[in-house]
Amino acid sequence: MEPSFVPSGPRLARRLAVLGDSTAVGLGDPLPGGAWRGVGPLVADALGVGDGGYVNLSFTGARMHCVLADQLPGALAHRPDVTLIVVGMNDTLRSDFSAPAIEADLDKIVVELTAAGSLAIPVRFHDHGKVFRLPGPLKRALSARVAELNEVIDTVVARRGVPCLDLVSLPGAYDLTAWSVDRLHPSELGHRMLARGFAELIEGAGFTVPDPVSLTCSGGLEPGAAQHLGWLVFKGIPWLCRRGADFLPYAAAIIARSFAESARRRLPR
Repeated sequence: MEPSFVPSGPRLARRLAVLGDSTAVGLGDPLPGGAWRGVGPLVADALGVGDGGYVNLSFTGARMHCVLADQLPGALAHRPDVTLIVVGMNDTLRSDFSAPAIEADLDKIVVELTAAGSLAIPVRFHDHGKVFRLPGPLKRALSARVAELNEVIDTVVARRGVPCLDLVSLPGAYDLTAWSVDRLHPSELGHRMLARGFAELIEGAGFTVPDPVSLTCSGGLEPGAAQHLGWLVFKGIPWLCRRGADFLPYAAAIIARSFAESARRRLPR
């Protein structure tokens, strides 16, 4: 269908909102002093959005319904010209994953933002198993979940005619330099790649981008060995334990079905 959001002519985006999870927060792109930067401020700088025009309502651990229930109201109050939506991976790791519920939530998010005059841009996800190494059965289970999530996102994007940042086709998305030490969040370079992709879509929708995003890293803090170890011990391992306990029953079901299908194929006909 034709895009549902078509500006009357090239214009400046003066207000920007970011919604989503820890990637939207900026994890993986630390600044001196302990704050996170990430894709949001990079896009804001590219668009020339001032401090008063930028709001990031994302938080770590957010799922699609969190964006609808907890973040969208603040975004609508901000009246953004453009809204970036980076969420979904946390849903794929949970035992109560529901593609229909995610579709309904994302559809309402996009509809309400568009009705308020904002260009809504969600993200379509890559195969994270190519970056975060997992045993074969777990990798297949995660890939299946991501495929379900992407199908939902594709459906809403096609229905509502909004642009979408497809990480599968983003140049360099699977290069390890694009990922932080945890392999779960983009590095500074990865956030810059995301920001450039968003900026290109925003420009394609009729907005001007006065200062295109550079892929040259600067201004961030390069984590050292101590930071890497600290993240692994205090954040990474506990996170894997929590998510693993929730995701493993689904993975076990995938493995069981795979064995059953394989056994049926071996039976004489």
